[in-house]
Parts: sequence; structure tokens; C-alpha cells
Amino acid sequence: MSEPGLPPGPPGLPTTAAPALAADLYAVLGNPVAHSRSPFIHARFAAQTGQAVRYDRVLAPLDGFEDAVRAFAAAGGRGCNVTVPFKFAACALAARRSERAELAQAVNVLRLDGPAAGGWFGDNTDGIGLVRDLEGNAGVVLRGCRVLLLGAGGAGAGVLGPLLAARPAELVLANRTPQRAAALVQRHRDWAGRHGARLAAAGLDEPGRGFDVVVNATSSSLGGAAAPVAPGALRPGSLVVDLMYGAAAQPFLDWARAHGALARDGLGMLVEQAAEAFHVWRGVRPDTAPVLAALRAEIEGGR
Repeated sequence: MSEPGLPPGPPGLPTTAAPALAADLYAVLGNPVAHSRSPFIHARFAAQTGQAVRYDRVLAPLDGFEDAVRAFAAAGGRGCNVTVPFKFAACALAARRSERAELAQAVNVLRLDGPAAGGWFGDNTDGIGLVRDLEGNAGVVLRGCRVLLLGAGGAGAGVLGPLLAARPAELVLANRTPQRAAALVQRHRDWAGRHGARLAAAGLDEPGRGFDVVVNATSSSLGGAAAPVAPGALRPGSLVVDLMYGAAAQPFLDWARAHGALARDGLGMLVEQAAEAFHVWRGVRPDTAPVLAALRAEIEGGR
């Protein structure tokens, strides 16, 4: 997907000056949030780029997300990542939104600009993070593929537009409630046409068969549930991606491998979307490869 033309943000701090400056405050807001690896990732991005950044976790009450964001901003917060279940709520808080956030109607990055800059800016970096991981890190060519995307919630909404921009031959969006998938498909109909992709909605019970790429954006892994689709959705050698990572993703990935598919977790996407968020906030783009390697080593070492 092409760069969305972000409005100007705060300029990057000079590398030589960063250690002498007070660190700017960022955080990930969600519920739950204790498991988040975002502080690990952004600490390494900051060190690599010489940016004066402090990054925390904030547990937002399920009924108090807006209050939590406003309290964080009042305490000096410059921006935040937003995770489940608040991506739709974050979209409503943004006075300005990127093209990809408008398309998704879901936001996972807020830049807490002041009134002089036009107010808070919302973006969605999930989809571009997924595409960069699959095409850049995994070496998968999405153009011309048949793609099955499972889940029409905040995660699915965030990745649909960039997946279509990668020009698959066909993308089927399957959801437990087909009507929700149909509404998201309708919003993306023109976008799909612009990129030459056939787009359709389906239920999880009958999404189709023999897809080249299957992306699990449902919450099934969080709850330890069984695979959300039947094995017929796969073909030998299909790439199956779970947007979760670590122990949560393992059952779904094991299921995929047992049925002859290649399996990839969401760790690469996590790092790539974080790098895009860092660019939105700081105006510099970090190198993701060493951070992904360090994060994977830490997670595998902790097993």
C-alpha cells in the first residue's frame, strides 16, 4: 500500500542531543495489556534511532477508554498504540485520520497533537505491518493469490485495505456473523476494484476451499478455541498466519501444520506495525530486522 500522506508530526530529535533531553512519553493502551511486547520493541527503536522516548503500558478500563487516553495526554503523553478491544473507540476520538484509518474505521495509533496542529491524529498501521512482514520478511508474493481473511472485528478491519492493495486475485472475508463481514466488504468494494481484487463476504462455516493464504484475525487464539474454519480452506503448502504470537497462537499454527500448511505467527507483523507507528510519531523509520530477531529470541528463550 502506498504511503498515506501523513500530516506533519513532531520532527525527529537529533541523535547527538537525545540523551540530554527529557524523554517523550508514549504507551500502549488496552485491556488486557500486561502481556504486550510493545515496550520492548519501542525501547529498541528509540535506542537505534537516538530518539528520546519512554514507553509504558496503560491498562484502560473496559468502560473508560476515553478517560484513560485523556488522562494519559494530560500527564504529558505524546502518542499511544491502541490494542483490543478499543480500536473502534480510538477511531471516534481522532479529530483527523489517515486514509487507511478512514477505510478501516479502526485506529491502533493515536498521535496526541495539540489544538494548534488540528487535534489528535489517528492511523491504522496493522495492515501495512502485516503486508510488510509477509512480503518483506517471509518472502511471500500476495499479488495474484487467493486470500482468506478470518474475522471482521478491529484486527480484520485494519488489515483488509492493505491486503487488497497488495493485489491478490481474490480475497474472501469470513466472519462468524456474515452480515458484519458483508458490511466491511461493502465499505471496501471500490478500494478492491481500484486494485483489481475480487472481494466477497462469507460465514466461517462455508468460506471456500484451497486458499493460498489464510489470515486469522479472529479472537479465537486469545480464548484457546479450536481453529475457526474447516481444513478444506487450506491446500498443501498454504501459508497460514495468526495475528497472535507466542503460546496463544501455537494451537492454531499446530493445526495448520498438521494439515500440510506453512504456519507463521504475528510477531513480525507486531514489529512492522510498531515501526510504522514510530514513524508516525517521530518522523523516522527504524530498522525492524534486528528488533524482530531480538524479540523472537527473547520469547523463545522464555519458553
